[in-house]
Amino acid sequence: MQHRFIRSGFAGLAAAVLTAGVAGCGSGSSDSSSAGSNGSAISAERCAENKAAGTITYLSGYQFQSSVSILEYIAAAKLGYFKDLCLTVTLKPGTGDTAQNTKLLASGQATVSAIAEQDIIQAQANGIDIEGISSYSNAGLDILMTNKDITELTQLDGKVVGHKGYVPAAVEAMLVKAGVTWDSLRLVKEGYDPSVLPRRQGGLEALTGFVSNEPNQLKAAGKDVTVWKPVDYGVPSSIGAMAVNPAFATAHPHAVEDILRAALHAYDYCSSSEEHITECVGFAAKLSGPTYDKTLNATIWKTETQVVKGNPTPGQPLGGIDPGNVAKLVDMLHQFKIVPAGVTADKAKGWFDTSFVGDIYAGGKLVWPAP
Repeated sequence: MQHRFIRSGFAGLAAAVLTAGVAGCGSGSSDSSSAGSNGSAISAERCAENKAAGTITYLSGYQFQSSVSILEYIAAAKLGYFKDLCLTVTLKPGTGDTAQNTKLLASGQATVSAIAEQDIIQAQANGIDIEGISSYSNAGLDILMTNKDITELTQLDGKVVGHKGYVPAAVEAMLVKAGVTWDSLRLVKEGYDPSVLPRRQGGLEALTGFVSNEPNQLKAAGKDVTVWKPVDYGVPSSIGAMAVNPAFATAHPHAVEDILRAALHAYDYCSSSEEHITECVGFAAKLSGPTYDKTLNATIWKTETQVVKGNPTPGQPLGGIDPGNVAKLVDMLHQFKIVPAGVTADKAKGWFDTSFVGDIYAGGKLVWPAP
């Protein structure tokens, strides 16, 4: 089986969310004017240093969808958290093409972007120089859905399984680990309408998807399916992972720290109450246009933050990278021949810098504002 570039979950969501009514925003936004005066939260020295970093371009995974690694960056701008730290941040909506995001990041056309850990490894294996700086969980968004009469994954042997262009490596690894005879599956490319599964269109018995999207759409439509999660089978992944342009990180390490600091502060704000969820989703809606589905996007945010909460990164604060997970991802990518043998676990660990998140916590608590 050929594997295309593993995506962080946003690419496959693209058409599905467009169907649900999200309008893309063709231009960026640097609006961060809702709170505080510029630099009011930090020392004059730190403020001058962050100002010297110039304009920082944040590139989302997919449009301004209310996913983790997107909504908190929008909120950090709209709540004035970036401005409080003397950061000038421009928000740019990604198209869902992770491969393109990695290239824009490596070339300096983007400064920071939502890139899954496995995508960072694959990008580096392909000579695209980007650096991982944070991740929220070793769980991921990729899942498999089946009709309710499938109670064991091995019942899928010989059955039709739908996908959106490729079966994500984490889903394939789960199926293989569960004892499914991979070569017996009849893999078919489906569109972005998840109702094909309960309708068993074309004999369909399973369909790949994203935990925060298709299951929620089907539930809202009164359709009951079973959701199978790779994390429940010990399959590595990531959610909410971020990467940075390495040259920028070397030149402006404190700015990188403070980008993460502001985003994590906003993550806490946007997760703290229903009122704040509504407010933060409203920020994304204003950037996206009148057809933005606030109800769906609020559900996406709630689902993804619950995944993060239910699967904390071992031994790390929120945002911390687990080197053990990086090693497991390398093993999985080798299993499916996605990266060459020369990409070792030790080599891959060098493509991630854990110090940025480590330096913004004290006693397990996020330091706000910056020193």
